[in-house]
Amino acid sequence: MGYNGRRMGGGRSRRSGGQLMAQSMTRVMLFPAMLVYLELVLHISKGNVLAYAPVYFVFSVAAGLFLSALALPWRRLNNGLTAKLLAVLLCVLFAVEYIAKTILQSYYGPSTLETAAGNKLTDYADVIVATVLRSIPILLVFLLPAILLCIFGDRMLGFDRLDIRFAGLVLAGCVVFHVLGLGVIHLPWKGDLTPSKLYRVDTNIDDQVEQLGLLTMLRLDAKHMIFPPKNDLDADFSGLDGLTPAGSAAGPDSSGGPDSSQVSDPQPVVDTSPNVMEIDLAALAESTSNRDIKWLAEYFNSVSPTRKNQYTGMFEGYNVIELVLEGFSGYAIDPQLTPTLYKLTHEGFVFNNYYTALHYTSTSNGECQTLLGLYPKNGNPITMKRTGQVQFKENGQTVGFNAYFTLPQQLKRAGYQVLGYHANGDMYGRMASHTNLGYDWKQFGEGFEGLDVNDSGKLLWPQKDTVMVEASIDDYINSSTPFHVYYLTISGHMPYSNHRIVWPYEETVRALPYSETTQNYVATCIEVDRALELLLQKLEAAGQLDKTLIVATGDHIPYFNVDTLEELSGKKFGSSADMEKLNEKNIDFDVYKNALIVWSASMEEPVVVDKPCCQVDILPTISNLLGLEYDSRMLAGSDILSDSEGLVVFTSTCWMTDRGFYNRYTQEFTPAEGVVMTAEEQSSYVSAMKKLVSYKLDSTSLIVENNFYGAAFGGSGA
Repeated sequence: MGYNGRRMGGGRSRRSGGQLMAQSMTRVMLFPAMLVYLELVLHISKGNVLAYAPVYFVFSVAAGLFLSALALPWRRLNNGLTAKLLAVLLCVLFAVEYIAKTILQSYYGPSTLETAAGNKLTDYADVIVATVLRSIPILLVFLLPAILLCIFGDRMLGFDRLDIRFAGLVLAGCVVFHVLGLGVIHLPWKGDLTPSKLYRVDTNIDDQVEQLGLLTMLRLDAKHMIFPPKNDLDADFSGLDGLTPAGSAAGPDSSGGPDSSQVSDPQPVVDTSPNVMEIDLAALAESTSNRDIKWLAEYFNSVSPTRKNQYTGMFEGYNVIELVLEGFSGYAIDPQLTPTLYKLTHEGFVFNNYYTALHYTSTSNGECQTLLGLYPKNGNPITMKRTGQVQFKENGQTVGFNAYFTLPQQLKRAGYQVLGYHANGDMYGRMASHTNLGYDWKQFGEGFEGLDVNDSGKLLWPQKDTVMVEASIDDYINSSTPFHVYYLTISGHMPYSNHRIVWPYEETVRALPYSETTQNYVATCIEVDRALELLLQKLEAAGQLDKTLIVATGDHIPYFNVDTLEELSGKKFGSSADMEKLNEKNIDFDVYKNALIVWSASMEEPVVVDKPCCQVDILPTISNLLGLEYDSRMLAGSDILSDSEGLVVFTSTCWMTDRGFYNRYTQEFTPAEGVVMTAEEQSSYVSAMKKLVSYKLDSTSLIVENNFYGAAFGGSGA
């Protein structure tokens, strides 16, 4: 092959041709073997199934041959430096992704770099350092190939210059193995998410890593930044209109709906007309040249709307204060420790089967579900952030995303004063996204004064929720018009160490029979409780309490602190290690059970609801309670108080309804207690529900990227 046997100094190598050939082949296989090793270490350490190893082995060989070719045709010194640099970068990359998955429960691709750079990672320095220190043994395993290559590479591999034609043959081998990989992914793999499907999409990053490998996920993520995947959703909407027909799934006194016996004075005549708007979706589908808008219009036209009910307009004209509580779990609510939270969750609407599943990017897309009534895209770009970035041309003007159904948009149209607050800097681009939603948005450094800062003016971390309420309430409390206020809290943020949020309640929580981490977490929930108590006191003093609706939910459970939730609940949720990896194969989904507050002082008795529900259901439920005009077909959630069937979709695409639970890993459906279905009925139901769940998840990015609400209603975002 024309090997160049000269040493760096110009002397002739004493090695035989056979030795040179062996060294050369070892160099060729260096990076394929390294990538196979790194993928195996990552998959085993994260508890992934190894059934998909053939897929990422073949892709690893292809990528490895490409990298090996880069360290073959140069001078010896350059070959050695190239090989070592690539090895270090690869090993560090896998180690960093391991830490990211451990802390944030998701891998991060190139498309997240801008978001990561904009967020304040220094706020999480304690948990990052602690995780790295705890992970030193496995990190050394990741770094081992680079360490060995740097120490022994020159002696073992030589790095002599090889003919450029040999490097070309190696690149040809890269192409062959890549084509082979494309063949392997199209084998008849079982499951709802298969390697071939995952290869075509820019979602389900964790599944991509498990089935295709980390390096392939990163490559696809980079590719999709330049060439976004096209919508390849089928347009077979048959059967969707019969899935949750109004009046048949979960009416009053059933296992899923509100108990009407607890309503003191039910209206004798109830308007049960559909919650829809006067828009011809069929005509929109026919008239548009945009295939995504056409698909969305046909999809929304195929689903059954929810109906108005005895609670429609119950709080019409009320002030609305909505809170998304950082890292909150209802398991922390206690009548003595958190009396206000206990009051609000037991004296208003009581939701016994409410869930806040962890979805991609946690807080930001917890907000997405609550504020937009849509499931977040399970990948990049981050949905909530994207709503403040996208721009469209309309009649020669540039407009933003039309967030038509959000509460700030709806209530602004009704003449409300609309404000939003976050006691932190501009994380996840909220200044742009939340302003576009319709809020007069205030955060640290941009209109929010009175927060706790040090002598140099730097915001103290974490901020106290009580301070956030105190610093903002005078903006609206004496308003002569109805107001809608949104708070994104911060006190409950990890890590749950002994910090400034815990100190005021330290004596109280140290008496609790829990670990120190759990005690600290409870202290953050007490701070939330005191903030709500302060809010109610201020409202009452201003004579606003009886005409104010309080809505509050957690954005997500406290990340990977499963031991804390088990201590508080007295239950076991399966493997804590699996939960830390967001591996939903082996966990009890009740770990996601939470408390939803929908409360007003004007309510005389609580209303108990047993229907399965989640964050996406909040927007349509509150819209109906306020008597607002909205179209229930165009949201992923549904009015919890309607007679429609409840639905909760988890990040793994497992789902739960009134009729049972579907496990996408085993592809098994377990009927709920008391539900009887024939095998044929069950098969038909599961097939239709899987389609509906897929449409609900996939429609969000199409709505945002194509400004669907703008196409349907005209106009633009705020």
